[in-house]
Amino acid sequence: MPEARFDAAKGLFIRRWGEMAASWGISRTMSEIHALLYLATQPLCTDDVMEQLAVSRGSASTNLRQLVNWGLIHRVHHRNDRKEYFDAERDVWQMFETITRERRRREVQPIVETLQRCISMIEEDGGRLTGQARKDTDAHRKRFTDILEFCGLMNMLFDLMSKAGRSGLKPIAKTIGKLVG
Repeated sequence: MPEARFDAAKGLFIRRWGEMAASWGISRTMSEIHALLYLATQPLCTDDVMEQLAVSRGSASTNLRQLVNWGLIHRVHHRNDRKEYFDAERDVWQMFETITRERRRREVQPIVETLQRCISMIEEDGGRLTGQARKDTDAHRKRFTDILEFCGLMNMLFDLMSKAGRSGLKPIAKTIGKLVG
């Protein structure tokens, strides 16, 4: 019976990890594979992943490759075995930093660059506009700038959290709690 409870707990965690990640725009299968490898006590091969999660070889291979590219898992080679095995990062702090760094690089930085370009485009032509067109341009510039400032603030917070490290995060959280509490 204890083994059945463990399997149920493992299945529940994998499902919820997949649901959570899916709500963030990350593939459910990718996050379920990550959860499976995170819980695994030994590296797993593609066949193990396919069997335990009931996914196709193509899906398993594609998602394993993406997880390697993200830096959340790494390949492990066993001597005299041609199969590739995979192991997950188990340090939660390191996982957080990796996910944050990758999401910033893939999602935040492109929108920051786009916002900067939009502001430049407006500023190139904005001085020649009058009337309602000028009011609209000023409103757009403000909205672009507001989002850009918010992204900058969030980047600063993530940088501070990374610099503080796991031991410095609790005092920062307590200080912020006192400020808003």
